[in-house]
Parts: sequence; structure tokens; C-alpha cells
Amino acid sequence: MRRRRGIGGFLFRWILLILVGVGLAGTLYSIHLDRVVRGKFEGQRWALPARVFARPLELYADRPLLGDQLQAELDRLNYRRTAAPDVPGSYSRDGERFLIRTRSFRFWDGEEPAYALKVGLAEGRVAELDDASGGPAPALVRLDPMLIASIYPTHNEDRVLLRRKDIPDLLIRTLIAVEDRSFYRHIGVDPRGIVRASFSNLRAGGVVEGASTLTQQLVKNFYLTADRTFERKINEALMALLLERRYSKDEILEAYANEIYLGQDGSRAIHGFGLASSFFFNKPIEELGIPETALLAGMVQAPSSLDPRRRSEAALKRRNLVLDLMARDGVISQADAEAAKGAPLGIAEGGGRPVGSYPDFISLVRRQLQRDYREEDLRSEGLNIFTTLDPLVQFEVEKALPSRLSELEKSRRMKAGSLEAAAVVTSVAQGEVLALAGGREAGYAGFNRALDSVRSIGSLVKPAIYLAALSKPERYSLTTSLQDTPVSMRVGDKIWAPKNYDRRVNGSVTLHRALSSSLNLATVHLGLSLGITEVTDTLYRLGAQRRISKVPAMLLGAVSLSPLEVAQVYQTIAAGGYRAPLRAIREVMDPNGRPLNRYPLAVEAVVDPRAAYLTTWAMQRVVTHGTARWLGEKLPKGMTMAGKTGTTDEMRDSWYAGFSGDKVAVVWVGRDDYQPMGLAGGAGALRVWGDFMLAIPNEPLSDIPPEGVVVAGKGEAPYIAGTAPTARGGGGAKKPAPTRGDTQDLAQSGAPSAPEPESAPEPKEAPKASSRKNLFMSDFYN
Repeated sequence: MRRRRGIGGFLFRWILLILVGVGLAGTLYSIHLDRVVRGKFEGQRWALPARVFARPLELYADRPLLGDQLQAELDRLNYRRTAAPDVPGSYSRDGERFLIRTRSFRFWDGEEPAYALKVGLAEGRVAELDDASGGPAPALVRLDPMLIASIYPTHNEDRVLLRRKDIPDLLIRTLIAVEDRSFYRHIGVDPRGIVRASFSNLRAGGVVEGASTLTQQLVKNFYLTADRTFERKINEALMALLLERRYSKDEILEAYANEIYLGQDGSRAIHGFGLASSFFFNKPIEELGIPETALLAGMVQAPSSLDPRRRSEAALKRRNLVLDLMARDGVISQADAEAAKGAPLGIAEGGGRPVGSYPDFISLVRRQLQRDYREEDLRSEGLNIFTTLDPLVQFEVEKALPSRLSELEKSRRMKAGSLEAAAVVTSVAQGEVLALAGGREAGYAGFNRALDSVRSIGSLVKPAIYLAALSKPERYSLTTSLQDTPVSMRVGDKIWAPKNYDRRVNGSVTLHRALSSSLNLATVHLGLSLGITEVTDTLYRLGAQRRISKVPAMLLGAVSLSPLEVAQVYQTIAAGGYRAPLRAIREVMDPNGRPLNRYPLAVEAVVDPRAAYLTTWAMQRVVTHGTARWLGEKLPKGMTMAGKTGTTDEMRDSWYAGFSGDKVAVVWVGRDDYQPMGLAGGAGALRVWGDFMLAIPNEPLSDIPPEGVVVAGKGEAPYIAGTAPTARGGGGAKKPAPTRGDTQDLAQSGAPSAPEPESAPEPKEAPKASSRKNLFMSDFYN
């Protein structure tokens, strides 16, 4: 008896010791799991991609805008056209009158509220902007900006984060009805729910209800692998209990809604209902209806096998089952369920993809961002990047390039696809890049010619030469006589003897005609008189960054720049001598809406504004009388533009750079293999330039001269005060003898004699210039 008691006591002690040991191990393991749960749930839960947005379309009285352009913008933003717009993200159109229900959006400077707007357009401008709900008329409304790209985490997960208040109650109630009817009652696991789900599935003859709680599903996706092992199931249950003990039901729902996997877009994994709503329906989640909500909730069970694009029948069947469950639990009425069953799946074409639309422009954005952010920050911190891209302008550029290039190839009997092109459009005053195309094929993420194709610019260099001359008013005016006569000089061991494009020699010509007719010989004489160093220094002041070889041939375009660099040079001329370094980014915000880096306008006075005005006047005559007359003949009444054609040796490169009162645009056309193509600047690039610039709103050039410039009579050249043209040469010029084809000389007879010429003043400081300089261009090219 004692022996049995001794053995029993021994076993009891060992069992107790084992139980204590197991309990202690379980406690320690639970503490470890608790740390894991808290560590991820309270830290950075997800690596979030940076979101890149286009500029918001601003509506205000008298803004230039066409009805079709406004509708195209609304369509790009996935606004739905309806007979009676009653929810945000919808609109109606009756001729040139729009009723728009805008969406609210959080910008860097605050929240833009949702509006009910009446917008009336007339003669290409906003004529009416009223609050349709009866409130005071707003002075300015910003539409929500278009999402144009995401910079993904390395593992290619993508999601749009939602806060609990942003998740529609309809979706929450549907998830609970389908996945976890006891969610608000259980403590993380629900044994009764397992039994109930098994019975429901058996009765339905298929899986219609999940057995795991929403909390367990979150744990499985958030912390664990998909391995079907006993150990993983135990961890899942323990972590679900710990999660429920630590956090509220709303916090768990928010994490679940953002974590759940709902499909695949190539290499991009679609996580969370926020992104899934955009990916499948091109709608923000708050705009989903009953059938769309049912589809997303149903896909949680098996996203791959229920993919509505690839397996539409299975997805439809699952959606209708979810609708029955919604009606069963009183989420919706039976009548609503039956009506929703008759609706199509409603999947949007293209997948609502924010990536790939504008890869050339995004390349520019990324290069600018690399100055301020690490690559891992862009891939994980969820930054919101607001850019300068104008989709209205970008659309016209992308439309013009392929159509005009195809037409040129056909007319020249060239092989289809042999021509390539690049284009850059910027704003005059702000230096913002509005549109950029690195090739004729829109959306092709290949070689970006706008940024990386460095080609000889030909006669595009000439405005810098004439600007340098006009900056010396004691020596040169627009009517100064230049000699368009042969040039021959030894350069190294070779003789350099340039010729005019038409091989003619024109003798004595006015300075403005030499530029408008792009006379090589007169330009060379002028450049040599100024000095090559003076010309190269002028190019650098205008914004060129690359090293320029100081050789005579640079006076005729032996200068290699990218289209973006050319745009910088011409932006400075267009802005009256004030250089605003080109920028593609306006603001950067963190995911909580806090502004981070700002990219302000940084303006610097670099050349005499009087000389810039005179140069622009001569470049206007390029359009009206010179090598760009094709454009001049197409300008609408009251519109004025200026520019310069460019052609390189053997017609390997065709260029046109020009500007209106508010936009600068540069186009290059050529072949990637550097072979001649037989297109001069006026026959190639100019046609592309005109196609898109004439299709977008433009302001005419200002006819108000800067202080110190005298505007002569109609048709006569302006001049700097104190240097009025005379018949004695120098600052004034003799009227040149008529030459063959000269139809542009301006009558200067009877001009007053010139007083002692004034020296050119130092450029004034630019008004409202930022003290912070934007060195983007120098960072990019050095």
C-alpha cells in the first residue's frame, strides 16, 4: 500500500512539475507572441508605395477651358456621367453646361471640400462657376488630382490605406455577415462559429461561410505563413486571442480591411479594399454600390479562383450568394438583393491601373526625388507626391506625336516607324514641366529621349547669339546691318566655310531678318564679332548645364543638348530674362497629410529683360515672316507666338522650340540611328509642335514692353530708349540694299537721331523670387 502511495506521489509530483513547466513555457511563449503582435501592430504595419499625382484642375472664372477638355478630365478622374449627379464623383453635361459633384481631397495646404458645382463654358472659357446647392459661388475649386503612378515596395505589395471612418458601413456589415457573424461577441476565436459555418456550408453544398474569425484571418495574413500545419493553427488562435485583448474591434477591422489580399495585377499584389475598389471598379470605396460591395466581400474567400476578370461566372455566382447572406442578416432587403443580382459585375476596363500611364514624366519625377529621398523611403513610407503634370496638355502631346510622324513618314516614303520624337512643354512663369514625351509611343517605358537623347541643336542656338548682341544696345539693335557674306577660316587643320541653308548670299541684312530667316553667314559674322566666349556664357546664363566646346561651329548649333535642356534655355527667354529652374514636383506629403519638402518657385534674373523682349520680337517674326510661317498661317486671330526652327547637318535632327505667353514647348524629330531623314525643322518638328500647341489653351505674348524699351510704329522694330535706330550704323543701322527674296526689312526712314547710347543696366531682381534656389537641372546633368 505504501509502495503504491509512494509511486502515486512520485507520479503526481512529476506531472505537476511537467504542468508547471508547460505552463511556464506557455506563458513565456505567450509573452513572446504578445511582443510580436504589438511590435508589428503598433509600428509601421505596411511598406507603402509613394503615390504620384498630377496637378489638380483648377476651375475659376475666365479660365481657358473647352467643354470636351473638362469632360475628358472628369473621365480621367473616373467621374461617372449620369442624368442627375447626386453623389461625389459624378457629373452631367448639357452642351457647354456641367453639373459636377466633386470629391473632397486633402492637399498640402488643407482639405478641399466636396462641391455641387454648376459650370458654364462659353467661347473657350469658364463663364459660370456657381454652387448648385445654393451656397455662395466659390472663387476657385480644385478637382481631386489624378493618380498617375505608384513607386512600389520591393516585394510589390500595393494598397491604399483606409481609416476606420473611411470604410463604408455596408462593407463592414457584409464582411461580418459572410465571414464572421459573431465578430462583435467573440474573443478572437469562436468554436460555435465553426459549427455554424460547417452546417451552413453543408446545407448550401459549398463554401458560403468562413470558419475562421476575421481576427484569425488577419493574424494569418499579417503575421503567419499560409502553411497548413497544426503549429500554425495553434499560433493563429493564440495570436488572435492576444490581438483581441490588446486592441479594439474597430482597430482590428481597420487592419483587416487594409491587409486582406484580393488579387494580382501582374507582379503587383492587390491588398486591401481601398485599392481593390480602384483596381476592379475605378471608384473610391465610398462610391461602391450593393453589387460591387458584395463582389469584393465574396472574393475574400479565394481571390484567384474568383477573379472577376478571368473567372467571371464563378465571381458572379459567389457575388449572388453573398447577396443572399446580406439579405438573410438584414444588411439589405430581399428586394435590394434581387435587384443587385440583375446587375452586371461592372468591372472597369484596364483595371484602374495608376502605373504605366506616363512613364517618361515619372522618370523625370524620380530623378528629382532622388536628390531628397532614399530609394527605400520612396518604396515604403507612403509619401504623396504632387507633380506639375497637366493631363490636358499631355493628352494632346501624346496624340500629336504618332499621328504627325506617321503622316511625315508616308509623305516622305519612309519606312513606317523609322522616325522618333521627343517633346517637352513647360509653363513660362513657373518653370513647371506640364507634359513630357520621350518617344512617339505613349506609355512605353523605354529610352527617354526628352531627358537622355543629347543631339546637336542646330539653329536653336541662334536666339542666344542675338540675345547676347541685343544686350549691348550701344552696338546692336534689331535694325543693325549684318553682313551675310561668305566666311572661311582655319580651325585646326581644316577650313571651316559654312553656308546658308539655301546656299545663297544676301549681302547686307537687318539683324532681325538674319534671325527670322535663320541666315547662317550673318549669324557667324555676328557671333565672331561678339566672341564665342560671350555666346557660351549667355547660353549658360539661360540655363544650359552641359559643357559647351568654344569652337566657331557652335555658332551654328554644334552644341548638344537634350530637349529638356533646350526647354530651360527657351523658358528663360520667354520669361523675359528671368530663369526659373524647371521642376516636376510641387509638394510632398507624408501619409498622414503632413507637408514635407516643398519645391517652391526659384526665380533668378540672368539677362537684360530689354534684350529678351527684343529677341522675342524677332522670334515672333520667325513665325510671321520666317522659317516657321506654316505656324503663323494657322494661328487664331489675336494669338501671337515666337519660336525658332533648327536643322542639323544632312537633316539628321529636326527641331522646333517656341513659346506663347504662358507656355514653352520644344520638339525634336529624328532617327535613333542618326541617319539623315530629309526633314528640316520647319517641315518636321514644327508640324508636331503646332499640332498640340494649337489644340491647348494659350495666352498670347504680352505686348507690354519692359521699362526702357520704346515700341515704334506698327510694323517697326522696338528699341532700347536712348539707342533709337539711325542711318549711321552701330546701334542704329543703315537700311540695307534690297536683296533677292527680302520682304522683311522695316522702313526706318525719318527715324530720329540717336543721343549718346546708354549702357545696358544690370538685370533687376526678379519680383517675388524665392531665396531658396532649385538646383534640379544642375543636379540632373552634372
